[in-house]
Amino acid sequence: MARAMFEYTKTVLKKVSFNADLFCKELEKALKRLLPHEVNELTIWIKQFTSNKPELFVCLAIIEKKQ
Repeated sequence: MARAMFEYTKTVLKKVSFNADLFCKELEKALKRLLPHEVNELTIWIKQFTSNKPELFVCLAIIEKKQ
């Protein structure tokens, strides 16, 4: 079940990536719901996903606050 939540989170984040505010809100929700090792995986994924989306860089601060 936990792995399914991780994959679902990635799907949702991809779908809302057109809007930085929505992306940040969904990211905050995900950080509350995911297990610690999944948060680490998500961090890696987000850094790769946002590498060519500078408008989403502000959301990286949310991850850094959590760690």
